Amino acid sequence: MHAYNRIPSSGHTTPSPPQSPLRSPRYRHGSGGGGRSKSGRFTPSSYPPGRSLAHRLAWFLLSALLRRQGIFLFAPLIYISGMLLYMGTVSLDVGPVIDHKPAPGSVYRSPQIYEKLRLEMDADNSSADALSTVWKNSYRSGEWRQCIKKSFEVPAFFCQKKPGLIEIGHSGLPESNGYIYVEANGGLNQQRTSICNAVAVAGFLNATLLIPNFHYHSIWRDPRYAFCKTKAAETGFYLCSKFEDIYDEDYFISTLENVVRVVDKIPGYLMERYDNNMTNVQNFRVKAWAPVQYYRDVVLPKLLEERVIRISPFANRLSFDVPPAVQRLRCLANYEALRFSNPILTMGETLVARMKERSASHGGKYVSIHLRFEEDMVAFSCCVFDGGEQEAKDMKEARERGWKGKFTKPGRTIRPGAIRLNGKCPLTPLEVGLMLRGMGFDKNTHIYLASGKIYNSEKYMAPLLEMFPNLLTKDMLALDEELDPFKNYSSRMAAIDYTVCLHSEVFVTTQGGNFPHFLMGHRRFLYGGHSKTIRPDKRKLALLFDNPKIGWKSFKRHMMNMRSHSDSKGFELKRPNDSVYSYPCPDCMCRVNRTEDSRSSSVT
Repeated sequence: MHAYNRIPSSGHTTPSPPQSPLRSPRYRHGSGGGGRSKSGRFTPSSYPPGRSLAHRLAWFLLSALLRRQGIFLFAPLIYISGMLLYMGTVSLDVGPVIDHKPAPGSVYRSPQIYEKLRLEMDADNSSADALSTVWKNSYRSGEWRQCIKKSFEVPAFFCQKKPGLIEIGHSGLPESNGYIYVEANGGLNQQRTSICNAVAVAGFLNATLLIPNFHYHSIWRDPRYAFCKTKAAETGFYLCSKFEDIYDEDYFISTLENVVRVVDKIPGYLMERYDNNMTNVQNFRVKAWAPVQYYRDVVLPKLLEERVIRISPFANRLSFDVPPAVQRLRCLANYEALRFSNPILTMGETLVARMKERSASHGGKYVSIHLRFEEDMVAFSCCVFDGGEQEAKDMKEARERGWKGKFTKPGRTIRPGAIRLNGKCPLTPLEVGLMLRGMGFDKNTHIYLASGKIYNSEKYMAPLLEMFPNLLTKDMLALDEELDPFKNYSSRMAAIDYTVCLHSEVFVTTQGGNFPHFLMGHRRFLYGGHSKTIRPDKRKLALLFDNPKIGWKSFKRHMMNMRSHSDSKGFELKRPNDSVYSYPCPDCMCRVNRTEDSRSSSVT
């Protein structure tokens, strides 16, 4: 017997493969069953008689598949094909339409909620005077007091080689290791961050700090911006504003004189090495949130070599987590050394006095609100309100004008509903007013509104003014001639707002940012460690303002709980990566009736 070979060879016949095993007995018998041949298989000619052409075709295909034993392989394909053919014969137009409802809290329906609650809100006289009862919480370990000017050690590098220590109040400083120049970029409070960080770095490196200059950005729309932009194109270097426009320069220098040397110019003999051009001075591109070790290991050697260095940009170029001695330099700069220039301070204090006079019936107490509903803020948020097509057009133009192409990049998807649900939409004036009324502030409460130009103000401000007719702004409190020196300078106008908000009984923040963060810290510093600030839960508000079934009592209960939560969060201690500008305890303050613990440590 020849072995089975699958490859035929020339001149020889190829043996057939072994026969397949016999089929099941039910397939081996003759044509007893309809549609089966004597061999037990279905054949094309054995279809049942009297059927239509479609049935005959289906029978033919089935018999062919069975003959090849492929029914189980092709059954899914046949099923899917049949379903597709069936769906193709059905008109989808007559089928049921599924209405996908937006998620609760994803749509702006605050005006409808206001109309629903308005009558009950106006008729509610059950609340006590909120201005007298809003702050009830006391910190379990007692209040805090300012203690920056107590003696503490400040790191410095003696002999231009190794670290040393010097106490505040010590007469004279060791020989300087060189000069540091920084550019304070951004808005008012971002510039403030840069200045305080520069003081901390200069003290840590035992360097002399050159008074910072301000680098304006187009978003602030100050008149000097066009000039700065032109000069930058010519020289590659911005020198756009004077420190003394915003802050009291002499006071700043004298407050720091025993800790950090601060000068308004670099000696001529050093600048001659750079052709009297600051752009020739080596610029350090320091990474964001750099640790102090970076300045010691990388910046200091270059400072000793060059004697003059500049760091631009400088915002957020120093970590929040630094040794206590360095942290206290920030405290000293922010809470003591930085005082607004005399014109700004005088105007701010005048408006504070006028607000207290207007609110004499409440003991001179008033509420300040930082409202962020300017056109650029609404556009940047990508949230949708109730302005329809006109709003969509305005926002599209504002985004393109302020952030060319940022929001229209390929692949970028904007989901306004998700943004609102996540609490990222700016609160409208109506929402702020409804929230405050729910928190127990009645319509006689005096309110100071710190804000830029409100988008579509005639429409959006009307409900807030209805709820709080005693609402005032700096433009309403001051005469035109009083504000003329500050108009068109956004940083100066912001500094006036900062002063009036700082001295209010209640401060309400609505959108975050540097302005409220600095104010919360400054208010903690002034008011025994308590920020006296209402920070609304905007995720919760989004759900409440989109609940058509909510009643006034239920809404008010939620608002009172939110107010109480803000009170309990008034006292908060700084954690390692928190900002000392928002949380001055314990680095800038000491507990009342307790001996000041030694928190200073040397920097190695």
